[in-house]
This record gives sequence, structure tokens and C-alpha cells, in this order.
Amino acid sequence: MAAATFVFVTTETQPVALLDPLSSGLHVGPPAIGLLMTAYAVVAGLTAIPLTFASAGIRRRPLILACVAVLTVSQAAAAVAPSYGVMLAARLLCALAHGVFWSVIAQVAASLVAPERAGRATAAAFAGNSLALVAGTPLVTAIATWLGWRPAVALLGGAGALTLVALYLLLPDAPVAQRPSPASFARALRSRALLAVCAITTMVVIGHFAAFTFFAPIVRADAGLTGTGLALVLLVYGAAGVAGVVIAGALADRSGRLAGAAGCALVLIALVMLSLAQHSVAVTVIAAALWGLALTGLPVAWQTVVLRAVPHQPDGASSLYVVCFQVGIGGGALLGAGLLAADGVPAVLHAAVLFAALGTALAIVLGSSPGRLHEHRTAARA
Repeated sequence: MAAATFVFVTTETQPVALLDPLSSGLHVGPPAIGLLMTAYAVVAGLTAIPLTFASAGIRRRPLILACVAVLTVSQAAAAVAPSYGVMLAARLLCALAHGVFWSVIAQVAASLVAPERAGRATAAAFAGNSLALVAGTPLVTAIATWLGWRPAVALLGGAGALTLVALYLLLPDAPVAQRPSPASFARALRSRALLAVCAITTMVVIGHFAAFTFFAPIVRADAGLTGTGLALVLLVYGAAGVAGVVIAGALADRSGRLAGAAGCALVLIALVMLSLAQHSVAVTVIAAALWGLALTGLPVAWQTVVLRAVPHQPDGASSLYVVCFQVGIGGGALLGAGLLAADGVPAVLHAAVLFAALGTALAIVLGSSPGRLHEHRTAARA
């Protein structure tokens, strides 16, 4: 499952890794390649809830296999795409599977272990997310440089195919409850704890992607680093993210709410440090490490809370969480782009700090509420 999350995240961020080669090869401008990211996020966000509800009665093993199979087919189509339109269609096909996959993966990982180890199991599956940032995107860029963008896309599709075979051989099946009615599905989405987590996620992810989408100009403005220096700062961010997933998994088994609140606070601290870096390489590197450590662990912590908040409808709860994450990605990128064009890097960082602060404040309220006791009792009964 970690391999599957690695392939999905690397596929989602593929246009970032292949911006110039795709632009040249498909004869379109960079903004059109950027649209491949935006359109993917929009479709994944719009379809996550309805497709998750439609597939609620399907056993988890064949559902995950189907999602990875769709990714593999979409990559094969993208590798031979003769035009921008075909590439866009291939991306949107993968986006349909994206929302469903992320809606069920945490539940499946948690079901493989004892309830008190659910956080660490989720972290193990989500480790592929962090590894994609550390190795996936740079590897795709390197392969495209050596062999061209089509072989790079095809090899990622081959990784999807190998992952599909491994899942077929190793992933145990798990029965699911009877398909819920629309009314029960809708009731699950109205859980106060779930809505609070989704609000926190949306705000923090908007702040994160407003800044992270423009990581390069921020690092250049703060520390004067480009090229190899920028790559090393990204490596620090990604490596810290791997550690963050492990730490978040262990903390989430104690209290997902407190782990999530701590992660939000660290994201806020990192963004504040970047806004005050004043051309300091050391401050920029330390901030990047804190940023990666905190941000990659947040989905693990909050997914644990989501599963415990709505134990009778984990798929529905996770699907709403996925929607909010996609809204954060798209909204943050659009906000950052507008502010960067209008007022430059300082405005981007100020907006990122504001949204992260709002999310952190709500997370602290949720993490310190007496309801955290209910979280532990629910986990014990799961």
C-alpha cells in the first residue's frame, strides 16, 4: 500500500516534474501544463464523495486493485498521448480513481492491525506519500532528462503495474458492511468532529500550498539559493517529511487530535520563520525541515481522528476529508499565484501564515477539548 501511495502522489505531481518537457512535446505553454494539475485536483475533489458512496458496498481489496489498475492504464495512455487533449483526458481518468483510493486506504491499513496500532499502520501506508516528495518527483525529472518525457511517464506506469501485481499477491481481502443508504451516508458527513477536522485541513492546506507551490521563488528570495542549493533544501524538506510520518503515526495512536494540533503549530512556526528569514540560509533550511516534518504527518494524524470520529462510515468520512484536501491544494495554488503576481513573495508568505494560524487555532481548540477522551474510547471499541 505504501508503494501504491507513492505511485499515486508521483502521478499527481507529474506535471510539476515534467513542466518544460511536456510544454515542448505537446506544443502548449507552461500555464496549460499547470492546468493538468488543477484539473486533476478539481475532478478528484468533485468525484470523491459520489464515487466513494457508489463503491461503498464493494470489498476493499478489489476496489484498491481497480484504482491502481486505472492509474496504470491512464499512465499508459499519457505515455503515448499524441496531443494535449489526450494527455488531459488520461489525467482526468486517473483523477476519478484518486479520490476513491485515498478515501479507503487509511481504513484498509488500520484494519490490518490491532486498533491501538492503527496510527502506525496508517503512517506505514502513507510513507509512500513522503517518499514521492523525496524521490518520486526528482526521479521522474531525471529520467525525462536522460530518456525523454514519454519513457518517464511509461516507467511510472510500469511502477503502477508492478504495484498492482504486488497488491494482488499480498493484500488480504476485507468484507465491508452493507451499502449505506444516502441518508446514513449524509448523516456521517455531519459529524462535528469530522467537520472540524475538515475545516482545519482546508485552512492549513490552503496556507501550505499557497507557499509550497512557489517554493523555488521563496527559497530564492529568503536564501538566494537556486539550482543545486534549491534541490538540497527540497531534499531536507522531503527527508524530514519521512521522519514526520513515522512520528505522527506513533503520536496518533495516543491522540490523533493532539498530534494534529502539534503538526499544525509546527507548520505555522515554519511559515513564520520563512517570512522572517531575511536572506538567512540557516533559517531557511531549518524552516524547511520543520515544514516537511509537520506537513507530511498531518494526514496521518487527522485520518486517525476521522476514522475514530465516524467509525460506522469510515469511507464517507475519509471521502469528505479527501475533498477538503483537494480544495486546499487548488485554492492554495490559486491564492499563491495571484498574490505572487500582484505583490511578490512577502504577500504569499503573509497569506500562508494567516491561513495556517486560523487552522492551528481551531486545531488547538479541538485538541484540548474533553472530546479527546471519546476518541480513545471509540478506538478501543473499534
